Amino acid sequence: MENAIEVKHMRKSFKDTEVLKGVDFEVKRGEIFALLGSNGAGKTTMVNILSTLLKPDGGTASVCGFDVSRQPGKVRENISLTGQFAAVDEILTGRENIILIAKLRSVPKPTQVADDLLKRFELTDAANKRAGMYSGGMKRRLDIAMSLVGTPAVIFLDEPTTGLDPEGRLEVWKTVKELADTGVTILLTTQYLDEAEQLADKIAVLNEGKIIANGTLEELKKMFPPGKKEYIEKQLTLEEIFLAIIGKGGQTK
Repeated sequence: MENAIEVKHMRKSFKDTEVLKGVDFEVKRGEIFALLGSNGAGKTTMVNILSTLLKPDGGTASVCGFDVSRQPGKVRENISLTGQFAAVDEILTGRENIILIAKLRSVPKPTQVADDLLKRFELTDAANKRAGMYSGGMKRRLDIAMSLVGTPAVIFLDEPTTGLDPEGRLEVWKTVKELADTGVTILLTTQYLDEAEQLADKIAVLNEGKIIANGTLEELKKMFPPGKKEYIEKQLTLEEIFLAIIGKGGQTK
């Protein structure tokens, strides 16, 4: 399967602090790839480089076959980015938000595009309400719907459920799974280990500027001995794996 994203030896520093210290990973087309890490691990920096908002200090990266440093315009034509907080205009209605983005991207028939996306994300009943009246989960769904204007091949979701209540998180999870089913490639960053466990085809752990583990959940589980057998075999959770990988987990009970 062809790679949608390729990152090799990526480095980035801010003043005297080296945030990325030679990062390597690949994401297949149509895959959900989760980048895990604590605050300050470099997740958002990595997303900002891949979405052409930051220039790397070293290494290379390509998205949809286009180099992020030498062909940023081509990269932007193929991607969409949803940041940590919903970037909707709360004065505009849901429909008006999507129409605005469609017009900015010169997409034909912006009203039809808006109606189709509102229906897809189950927001039709709220289409004519101001976005400021939406719940957190609805705003996030609208934000993701706006990111789909122009049918991007790759979507970056930077901590997409930050600040949402459990119901809102489930709404976003459902949306992400549905997007992946249509063949969209998704790279998401998260601190919520259950989120990666629920959504990701592959998981990479970014710690102190380096990828220290990368694989499917089953592959990560094989890095550790089976759970201790008492009456039943206790399977390692992704949280236990993550903490053990970064050296903070202690011994699994």
